[in-house]
Amino acid sequence: MMNLQKLYIVGAGGFGREVLCWLRDLDAAEHGWKIEGFLDDNPHALDGLDVDVRVVGAASDFEPSSDDCFVCGIGAVAAKRQVCGALLARGARFLTVIHPTAVLGERVRLGDGVVLCPNVTLTCDIELGAMAMINCHSSAGHDVRVGAWSTVSAHCDLTGFTELGEAVFLGSGARVIPGKRVGASAVVGAGAVVIRDV
Repeated sequence: MMNLQKLYIVGAGGFGREVLCWLRDLDAAEHGWKIEGFLDDNPHALDGLDVDVRVVGAASDFEPSSDDCFVCGIGAVAAKRQVCGALLARGARFLTVIHPTAVLGERVRLGDGVVLCPNVTLTCDIELGAMAMINCHSSAGHDVRVGAWSTVSAHCDLTGFTELGEAVFLGSGARVIPGKRVGASAVVGAGAVVIRDV
């Protein structure tokens, strides 16, 4: 019998609970892991919620072993970078998670630790940096670049030849018109249309 790795979801907030749902849409045994629990510095993060997976430890002092693997469940860029960055520095290995309903065209390159949620569409010749996340129903057209640690919220549209720098946050429903660039660490509000470089 194959020895399954222990999979920890880092962050037990709203996005972490969503990630738990998306992981359950995958065949865990086929991927070689089993869900062990959440890592969160708030041991009461799931109190009052009917969630059958518990917080099993704090992320801030967790020491990864070779039998462990991790998925980022934090959408806020600064917190994601701080918490997951510290785990990476201690040797954690973050998995790239692609929901079965996501559509990936040709020549799409994904960095380590990327999370693609349900109904994401990536057309062709796209590159996503490590630890980037794209939430439900968002799309990226040809020749898009998304920097490491960035978060693209639900229902966003990155059109052809657009670029997000490192650690960018796009609020829900944001659109970027062709060829425009959003610089590192920028925040684009929900529903905004980016018509010039930010």
